[in-house]
Amino acid sequence: MKTLLLEEPGHLVFTDTAEPLNPGPGEALVRVHRVGVCGTDIHAFGGKQPFFSYPRILGHELGLEVIAVGDGVSHLKTGDRCAAEPYVNCQECIACRRGRGNCCTNMQVIGVHTDGGMRERFVLPARKLHASSKLNYEQLALVEPLSIGAHAVERAQVDAGEFVLVIGAGPIGLATMQFAVEKGAQVIVLDINEARIEFCQKQLGVQHAINGTHENVIHALAAITGGDMPTAVFDATGSPKSMMASFDYPAHGGRLVFVGLFPGEVTFNDPNFHKRELTLMGSRNSHPADFPRIISLIESGRIDTAPWITHRSELDVVADVFDSWTRPETGVIKAMIEL
Repeated sequence: MKTLLLEEPGHLVFTDTAEPLNPGPGEALVRVHRVGVCGTDIHAFGGKQPFFSYPRILGHELGLEVIAVGDGVSHLKTGDRCAAEPYVNCQECIACRRGRGNCCTNMQVIGVHTDGGMRERFVLPARKLHASSKLNYEQLALVEPLSIGAHAVERAQVDAGEFVLVIGAGPIGLATMQFAVEKGAQVIVLDINEARIEFCQKQLGVQHAINGTHENVIHALAAITGGDMPTAVFDATGSPKSMMASFDYPAHGGRLVFVGLFPGEVTFNDPNFHKRELTLMGSRNSHPADFPRIISLIESGRIDTAPWITHRSELDVVADVFDSWTRPETGVIKAMIEL
């Protein structure tokens, strides 16, 4: 079957791989229709993705069709359109037993630790599929990246009316803004790409914006918040420079959430951190319950995914265009692969 394989950093190959086996108990065989390209894929292509080995079939933002189900699967049927929850947790470790399967000690993320969806068909646990009779495959492929932002906002317990700063207007930052707006927060975007800043304000209704290229961030935040500074700050950049600078932005008693990550060390000034009694959080993946909630929000029209998709390509030519998707000047918000 047709497959796009990342053999090593910077080298994607369009090739043929073996057909999957029939689904076993608790499994489903799916046909891949759409694959969203995310920061994880781009970092893997650039050789900068933690928890990663090569060769690997990328792809975990998926719009899928159920072809067959194994024994014991009752919530799905042939022909169902589904979003995939790509975080395959063990269900037995301390995190899973406490309802924190998103940070399972034995986590296997589809498209990262195991082969993903940049291929025509594959088998995955049926419990990781979330069906919708209303959404199309492109909408379903965007449920997973939206869930990352939804989980981060829930983790920080964002309240209506509070000032929330989101650093980085890539897809994960956009998802975080989407759900902070949904909560009724006063959202501030910080980025260095003016086109992405305009997208946030026009498409997501973000009230305030700071361009870090030519504005003093601390002064701008103080002006927006009446001197208080934001009470919740989300860094979605995956940039060590940005993540370390972000300790200066929260209000006293505020929260700092790292949604992005990078393969290295983060350092900060302890007195600056301690005197404000900041809460520092990591936010990883999302929870199963986030998926039906997001599907319902898209079905009801409260979230519009259409503006997100700026670039499209068929699977057989992705190897030729993928490198261009990694460059900010091409204006990519979300690239979508069609199979």
